[in-house]
Amino acid sequence: MDHNSFKTYSAKVGEVEQAWYIVDAENLIVGRLASRVASVLRGKHKPAYTPHIDTGDFVVVVNADKVRFTGAKETDKKYFRHSGYPGGVTITTPKEVRVKKPTYIIEKAVKGMLPKNRLGRQMLKKLKVYAGPEHPHEAQQPEPLAL
Repeated sequence: MDHNSFKTYSAKVGEVEQAWYIVDAENLIVGRLASRVASVLRGKHKPAYTPHIDTGDFVVVVNADKVRFTGAKETDKKYFRHSGYPGGVTITTPKEVRVKKPTYIIEKAVKGMLPKNRLGRQMLKKLKVYAGPEHPHEAQQPEPLAL
């Protein structure tokens, strides 16, 4: 058998089986949760992983408001936004964000760990984050994701 007879498997767009996973974020550390979730959204846990195809699964995160930071990041970490206008800088801390929009903490952490292109934006749509323990995806029967 010559060395050219084995073909590298490459996933095609239509043939990727997408599963649903659920994570209870209560008392989990933001970054460690986010890196695991980003990996599943990309599909790196599958043998059929193909870099230029979205082979990832859907991830539902519940209790996002109860996620935690290590050290003093809750008050010292800064989230930077700019409106595009002169002087339009808004700086917030996780403590302030948690009150107004608790899902943002996980969404931003995961987004930063995904590719910065069309494919990454497509992958981000498979992340569903909810502040409380309720979520509207019971019909998809999400399995718990081991972290």
